[in-house]
Amino acid sequence: MNDSTSAPTVVLVHGAFADAGSFADLSAILIAAGVSVLAPSNPLRGLAQDSAYIASVFAQVPGPVLAVGHSYGGAVITNAATGASNVAGLVYVAAFAPDEGEALGEVEGTSRDSALGPALVQRTYPLGDSTAVELYVDVNAFHQVFASDVAPEKSAVLAASQRPVAAAAFDERTGVPAWKTLPSWSVVATGDKAAGADVIHSMAVRAGAEITELEGSHVIMISRPQDVADVVLRALSSIS
Repeated sequence: MNDSTSAPTVVLVHGAFADAGSFADLSAILIAAGVSVLAPSNPLRGLAQDSAYIASVFAQVPGPVLAVGHSYGGAVITNAATGASNVAGLVYVAAFAPDEGEALGEVEGTSRDSALGPALVQRTYPLGDSTAVELYVDVNAFHQVFASDVAPEKSAVLAASQRPVAAAAFDERTGVPAWKTLPSWSVVATGDKAAGADVIHSMAVRAGAEITELEGSHVIMISRPQDVADVVLRALSSIS
């Protein structure tokens, strides 16, 4: 199905506590620029499972792919793009770029900027004959931790419609990271109190990514979609 002569498709992979709608404004800008965009639903059920699903999305795109991940979605593309013959580059948007053997829960715990841990709420979901833990962000803390530069009435909607992530996703170990063999770009939101600006920046440096620092919150693609689109377009130009 892959056609290396076709224009790249931008595949937008959302993170935890969000959905594909978080890319709405970014998608609109890219589509208006003539870019082919696909924003699949990330299952948020575990790093291995989510990465396998997104890898299957990549494999069914005809032609090259620029993989864009937000937050936890960065860890997913890091794993899903490894061995994917048509992924030509990676863009991390306030996103984790873990190395082999790292677990996000451990990495997150090293951040001095993140305020996410105390804001998490545990609930359960059915898993076979048993139950498993999934995580939400407390709606009362969502604006401050997740979307401080978004209008309060809009962040309230984001909080109400957030999708939970399986707690196990933060315990699973990353495989061989795709950034070791693919060019990468990273948007670091300097006011990121969810993933933690310090952790995101250090991961981007380690990955050898081209780094763009923007003042803003964890949902920088919502508050500053044009600036994020500029990075994606620059990456597209490079891989094309």
